Amino acid sequence: MMNEWIENWATIPESPSANENGRTHGVCVAKDGRVIVFHQAENGLLSFDPEGKLISAVGGDRWLGAHGFTKIEEEGTEYLWLTDQNSGEVAKLTLEGETVQTIEKPPHPAYEEKGYVPTWATQNPVNGDIWVANGYGSYLVHRYDSSGAYLDTLEGSKEFGAFQEPHGIHFSLSAEGEPELYVTDRAKHKIQVFDGEGTFLKGSDACHSPCCFDFYGDEILVPELFTGVKILNKDTLDVKEEIGASDRVTCRPDGGWWPPVAPEGWPDLAGTEHVRSGMFNSPHGGCFDHEGNLFIVEWIIGGRITKVIRG
Repeated sequence: MMNEWIENWATIPESPSANENGRTHGVCVAKDGRVIVFHQAENGLLSFDPEGKLISAVGGDRWLGAHGFTKIEEEGTEYLWLTDQNSGEVAKLTLEGETVQTIEKPPHPAYEEKGYVPTWATQNPVNGDIWVANGYGSYLVHRYDSSGAYLDTLEGSKEFGAFQEPHGIHFSLSAEGEPELYVTDRAKHKIQVFDGEGTFLKGSDACHSPCCFDFYGDEILVPELFTGVKILNKDTLDVKEEIGASDRVTCRPDGGWWPPVAPEGWPDLAGTEHVRSGMFNSPHGGCFDHEGNLFIVEWIIGGRITKVIRG
């Protein structure tokens, strides 16, 4: 069976910042079926019902640099960990947008010379430790206890070397119930997996530009910024399925960079074809729904939310 695409599954609210930027950076599905999207615009935290109708848009001008977006669950209650690449904010919120905790820049010597640009945050489901990836500044992953007190820093592994761009991080439990920290190193085109103490467990080079993770059974969803999304086998980290890869996005896994291709109606910044049906351009965030279908959001001007019903 073929996958069914529902492109522009939901409409992003109009605003000056949404029209000028509005890149969609994160998405998750709550237990009640709400689809929550994080994007770079006024009122950038959006909630939609399961049919794609807008329920709420909150945040004011707080998250114009909206970036990392992770849903966690504590004692049956769902929360969101958000990062803003412009302000450096790292915050834990309710699904309705109420802030319950913030994390400060750690007292690490790297920040005497290098910048702090957090790209993602997540929380250990077993002991509550909080981990923050500085993917665009010093290329470090910092660990805090559940109260927000700084503990230590992960710089990479001897097996894969120092991080070059630890962009997205997320925890999943092993078959034995042990917490495992997954880290994308987008600049190195690699995935690394650590235990809850930061000890390297395994890695993979199956992805060329991995952004983040979501988990469903024995599958891992990995959006690839240089186009397409991959479904990996959780045990082996091998590719099970690739969806929506395009040969028209100006992407070069050999290290070349590119400006984003804009949707139809916007200036074509990359000088290539506009976004095409059935193909992704610069997917930045993604998640499984409760049936294993996908929601994918893209780093393109104006944003785009696509649902893929897997065949």
